[in-house]
Amino acid sequence: MSEIVGDPEEGPESLSIIVQRAALVRLFGWSPRASDGARFHLTSELRAIAVALRDCPMEGAARQPYRLAKSIELLCETARLLVSASLVPVAAEGAMSLADSRRLVDARRIIDERWSEKLTLDGLARACGINRAKLTRGFRDLYHCSIAEALAERRLGEASRRLLTTDLPVSKIGYDSGYLNNASFARAFGRRFGVSPSEYRGRRLAA
Repeated sequence: MSEIVGDPEEGPESLSIIVQRAALVRLFGWSPRASDGARFHLTSELRAIAVALRDCPMEGAARQPYRLAKSIELLCETARLLVSASLVPVAAEGAMSLADSRRLVDARRIIDERWSEKLTLDGLARACGINRAKLTRGFRDLYHCSIAEALAERRLGEASRRLLTTDLPVSKIGYDSGYLNNASFARAFGRRFGVSPSEYRGRRLAA
């Protein structure tokens, strides 16, 4: 069993996932013994699934299959994040306080959900109720990257998705991703994906 902890104002305060070990072996080919009883913070993606499961919008006969589908999605996404070591554990005794770790997770949630806005260190610190120094140091400890790197990764990831799924001009996608001109967007995108935005769109469309 693993427990995923959220913010009661934003979604489930505590979500316990209990799955038979045989099912994990059958579905995923592994048995996460090291994660048994572990507690993790709820990511933005898992929070959205959990809230949809809790506040099921379907009625009548569609309600049960909808909740079953969301339960399966939650299980699969949790397993994927555990395998990739992408879940942030709740602070252990003697380490960072639980309150501070939750504030840092809030900062990551803001980046994940408000990536298109003009986010600053000072603004994030105020929004999360933590000082700037503790925010920058703690964020790197939890996520192994800086806030600027996490924000760039989120924005470039969204840009790559839009390049593949929309007909928006490259310049518009770059501007919406926080880049003031095509040159800076192309440089950042090239460093991340190894090709220019136009080449990325063209190669995927050709495939």
